[in-house]
Amino acid sequence: MSCQFLLLLLLSVGVSAVEVQRPRGVPLSKRQFYEEGKPFTCLDGSRTIPFDRVNDDYCDCQDGSDEPGTAACPNGSFHCTNAGFRPTFIPSSRINDGICDCCDTTDEYNSGATCQNTCRELGRKERESLQKMAEIAKEGFLLKQQLIHEAKMGLEDKKAKLGDVQGSKKDMEAKVEALRTVKESAEQPEREAKERHLKAWEDQKALIQKEKDSARMAEVFLELDDDADGFVSVPELLSHSELDPDADGSFTEAEAQGLLGGVDKVDTVAFESIWSNVKEKYMSESNADTPAPEETSREEINEPVSDNESDQYPDDDIPEDEDDDDEEDEDDDRDEHDYKIPPTARTEEKKDDDEGAMPPYDQETQNLIDAAQKARDEFDEAERALREVDDQIRNLEKEISFDFGPSSEFAYLYSQCYELTTSEYIYRLCPFNRVTQKSKFGGSETNLGSWGKWAGPEDSIYSVMKYEHGTGCWQGPSRSTTVKLTCGKETVVMSTSEPSRCEYLMEFTSPAVCQEPPSLEISSHEHQEL
Repeated sequence: MSCQFLLLLLLSVGVSAVEVQRPRGVPLSKRQFYEEGKPFTCLDGSRTIPFDRVNDDYCDCQDGSDEPGTAACPNGSFHCTNAGFRPTFIPSSRINDGICDCCDTTDEYNSGATCQNTCRELGRKERESLQKMAEIAKEGFLLKQQLIHEAKMGLEDKKAKLGDVQGSKKDMEAKVEALRTVKESAEQPEREAKERHLKAWEDQKALIQKEKDSARMAEVFLELDDDADGFVSVPELLSHSELDPDADGSFTEAEAQGLLGGVDKVDTVAFESIWSNVKEKYMSESNADTPAPEETSREEINEPVSDNESDQYPDDDIPEDEDDDDEEDEDDDRDEHDYKIPPTARTEEKKDDDEGAMPPYDQETQNLIDAAQKARDEFDEAERALREVDDQIRNLEKEISFDFGPSSEFAYLYSQCYELTTSEYIYRLCPFNRVTQKSKFGGSETNLGSWGKWAGPEDSIYSVMKYEHGTGCWQGPSRSTTVKLTCGKETVVMSTSEPSRCEYLMEFTSPAVCQEPPSLEISSHEHQEL
């Protein structure tokens, strides 16, 4: 930028030109090597020739330095003075080729081509362009100073806030520990009260179950005592084949006597001692003629099914899909109504129904539960607040230590995002975070890279940002983006491109990039030598 300012100043002042005599095509910087009347030494030092052989349209020097104004040497170059614009060099092969390459037309001195000197017009346009650039740079630099001031104030605020938050963290940690103690103290009596309540409920259930078991035992005794003599005998047991201990289909007197404890008959008191031997297998006489539900279910389940149901019908008679759906719905309804609950499950359900749900806690226990829950809620809230403070401290420490430029001039970009919409995509740059791409027509975002580092050249490291490790390309590398920063009054994503597969390039303007314009002055009376 400083060279452009210098050029602007050189071109914008009123100058008077004094032409310095030298061979055609020689720049002013090499004039001392071309002294008329003295032998000329090739600039590469390879040989020395008489001066009259300079620009004689014959190449004597290997480096082509003896023919700066002709096309004789293939490796020669011609200097365009371009007074009023920028001087430049062109290959000597373009001299007198009928095409005007120098804006001052000096390259076509002997071709007969009709050329117009456009240097002054080009110079005027360039001066206007440079003037605009100078104004942008000046305004941008003023904005940069403001950004630096705001960043400095913001940094001081963040450091002060960090100190406050760190101080409050200690108080919050103490509060969390105090509430933890309160919670644990409240949970101990709550736990003991719940255990007492549960034990009382278990004891109550056991008592209910014992009463039911006794009632069933008395009922079974009466059913087994066929002759109503107050005893259950071996012959009376033999009428219940389901009590066969080894279930071998032959229920013997010896086996029946074994069930009775080795005697021939027992009364109600003795029956209680052998009740456990018969109660699990005994089937009430009132249900003896009714098929067991589980057997019916088993028969239904084991009914043979064709390997291919469609084989039951001719091809033309296969029901339509709609009918199949109706049949499936009907089958589902039948399954829901016809399903037999296994006896064990049915017994458990009946058992739960008979015992009922656990009764509500008494008021004293409920008060302990409420107090413990309140302590837990207060502890959880304090812990959540402490986690938020930890997050806040980490974020503040990250911002304070982050490299936002030599004077933190780029700090204002943090937590901001800038978009550029093209014909197909919406590109989104979130400095120090990531770059994304999303189709204008919907779909999810594609990550073009997450913040990596400052990647400019050594003398201008803050002129380039690098974003890496984005979404992987199909059978290719992970996407990455290079962001080139240039001076501008506004913070804008100017353009985006993909110069290489999966490697993106963004042009981004920001006042933070603007440098202070050089304070150079050139007197309008100084002469420019041409």
